[in-house]
Amino acid sequence: MSATVMNALFILSSFSVLWVVALAHKHEHFLQCLSIHSRDISKVIYTPINSSYSSLLSSYALNPRVSTPATPNPRVIIKPSHLSHIQAAVVCSKSHGFRIRTRSGGHDAEGLSYISHHLPFIVVDLKNLNSIAVDIENNTAWVQSGATIGEVYYEIAKKSRTLAFPAGVCPTVGFGGHLSGGGYGWLMRKYGLAADNVVDAYLVDAYGKVLDREAMGEDLFWAIRGGGGGSFGIVVGWKVKLVAVPAIVTTCQLEKNLDGYAKKLVYQWQYVANKMDENLLLGVNLTGGNPTEGAKPNHKATFFSLFLGNSHQLIATMNTTFPQLGLTNNDCQQTSWIQSTLLAAGFTNRDPLEFLLTKTSFNTVAYKIKSDYVNKPISKHAFKGIWDRLKSPKMESAQLLLFPYGGRMSQIPTWETPFSHRAEFMYKISYVVGWAEQSMEANERNLNWVREFYEYMSPFVSNSPRAAYVNYRDLDIGMNNEYGSTSYEEARVWGEMYFGDNFKRLVRVKNKVDPLNFFRHEQSVPPLTLS
Repeated sequence: MSATVMNALFILSSFSVLWVVALAHKHEHFLQCLSIHSRDISKVIYTPINSSYSSLLSSYALNPRVSTPATPNPRVIIKPSHLSHIQAAVVCSKSHGFRIRTRSGGHDAEGLSYISHHLPFIVVDLKNLNSIAVDIENNTAWVQSGATIGEVYYEIAKKSRTLAFPAGVCPTVGFGGHLSGGGYGWLMRKYGLAADNVVDAYLVDAYGKVLDREAMGEDLFWAIRGGGGGSFGIVVGWKVKLVAVPAIVTTCQLEKNLDGYAKKLVYQWQYVANKMDENLLLGVNLTGGNPTEGAKPNHKATFFSLFLGNSHQLIATMNTTFPQLGLTNNDCQQTSWIQSTLLAAGFTNRDPLEFLLTKTSFNTVAYKIKSDYVNKPISKHAFKGIWDRLKSPKMESAQLLLFPYGGRMSQIPTWETPFSHRAEFMYKISYVVGWAEQSMEANERNLNWVREFYEYMSPFVSNSPRAAYVNYRDLDIGMNNEYGSTSYEEARVWGEMYFGDNFKRLVRVKNKVDPLNFFRHEQSVPPLTLS
């Protein structure tokens, strides 16, 4: 080995050592800063030397596709139990050059709430900030971001069986993340999105200040209700409106083999679902794939519904609007709204409500989600390509979830919140592919399948821009530049897909409240100079 090469290796090795030492000092000074700004914060700090760090870290691994042994780990995990802990995390991260990831439930499809490839970073885990205060006299509730949807439903039901909240069907999803991107569920056609029913909030901003609606101003309050998490601050609590539901609701599930008649029903569903009574939501779940090697494929079309009324009223409505479906009382259950949330989550009517309090555990199934919005019926010819792809043997498990719009969603202006997908759309499509096999080949095969499917659908869905749902983060559609130098033209490629014309206003809000871009990730709203 030549002297020149040896000298180069020595210099490189010395540089690496100095970098590690500098990072260690930076880490130590960061911890000291935290203690200075919040004296009791040491009780909620977890570093790699803590025995519970690894188990806490693994609880974030909700998608093995993005959580691998090579995934960078946070230097520190903070589980705040008080606002001052979050304020200290923001102030010290900003002064010591740490990125922040904020996690409420950890269901971020791309892991952006708990993963950063720009080092060093910390995770602020809001799990301990999960209080829920229900006020049935004023039909409101204050909910902290670390609570889950299931916990919110449970606490509402303890006070009233005729009040509800229009959020999603998965009880383990974190409330804060859900609302930050809009949050849709089975009450959407009656009451809009979860974010449409927020009346106040408090957050910690990029300067470590705690702001409620009055203090933050209407621009920032507008931005946090559907503008996506991780861009404007850490929202700690939300005051929401509770909505009225009847004592009796009806849920139905009608499963059909994906044969010629079922395909015809799905095609016809497009023409009626968004025009139905706003008290009724009728969606379709199309399943495909080969779950186990050698097993017969299970291709199904499952029609699911929630009706705010009894089964006789529902059957009468269906016989008028969609008699071809052939819905009967045998396909339906009359129940309370709170029991319907159990059914929607995959439990039974006999299961206790405490099942809604189930916490998310480690997930062994990798997955990828994409989304689309449809503004005119898809042709029978185009559907043929859909059926062919659902029968593909290339993936283990696949779903196409068709979720109808109309009703209240068509009445709310596109500019009322950042969530702009309203009256112009008939329904939303979610493409979900999952696989248990953990290998590069399995990852590539399943990802290629869903990406090709998405490409095939391009002519049949919205365009200019092609709309997407921000809570189903999809890094395939674009990312910010690594060092925060994204131009407006670059960012609008994905920004307008998520937010339509509202993206420009989100950028203006970002310029105002976080001009140095402290809160940022691969698809955060960047601060840009606009003409």
